[in-house]
Amino acid sequence: MPIIPFPKKKVARAIADEELAILERTYPAAVTALTFSNPFQLLIAVILSAQCTDARVNLTTPSLFARYPDARALGAADVSDVEKIVKSCGFYRMKAKNIVAAARDLAEKHGGEVPRDRESLEALAGVGRKTANVVISVAFEEAAFAVDTHVFRVAHRLGLTLGTTPRQVETDVTALVPREKWRHAHHWLILHGREICKAPRPLCGRCPVAGICPSVPIVARTLAAKTKTKATGRSVPGGRGAKAEVARPPARSTSAKKKR
Repeated sequence: MPIIPFPKKKVARAIADEELAILERTYPAAVTALTFSNPFQLLIAVILSAQCTDARVNLTTPSLFARYPDARALGAADVSDVEKIVKSCGFYRMKAKNIVAAARDLAEKHGGEVPRDRESLEALAGVGRKTANVVISVAFEEAAFAVDTHVFRVAHRLGLTLGTTPRQVETDVTALVPREKWRHAHHWLILHGREICKAPRPLCGRCPVAGICPSVPIVARTLAAKTKTKATGRSVPGGRGAKAEVARPPARSTSAKKKR
């Protein structure tokens, strides 16, 4: 599939507000796809979800939590035993090491409970700003906005940001959304990215925001160029060979060592 460029300009504030209002109406009950029963389970699930689907994590965590139901149990676990359980999540060695270390710190420094403050969360193994934001917003229902690859992509395609890093995207989007809706806005964007604004080929014909989205003509031109390239066998501006407007996703580590 062709790489679809991002818009080069932000949309006007009025358009951004309308786009976000449409997404809010479209996904009023959007919540995390991860299955969890308490903040500890959510924290571990989010760490495991790095470069892995939520569906795969949900297939893995029941066995993990059945054997290690709380921070004290997981913190005392043999890492090699944990590796066997989480292997299907990818980067399993580092993930197993991180969740055991994080659980140990929870048990030893926080009485087995997941801390509510960002500084303490980000001090845990395998926890960066994105993971901390998910825990803060989902487990504790406090104002936070997490930026994953879906959110990064959709925010750019809607013209809400030109940020080149997740933190810049977070800053731009939270400036548009009332603080009390930050934790919901993450889910509007992520669900829209999964269902409609897909990475390789967005479903613009089904998109409720298509009438005002700046990416609709860009997608049309890019796909038309791809079709022409196939027909002629030549590279066409806007196709895969074009360099001027290549859409770049947030930098992703090839290893789970980097905190998310």
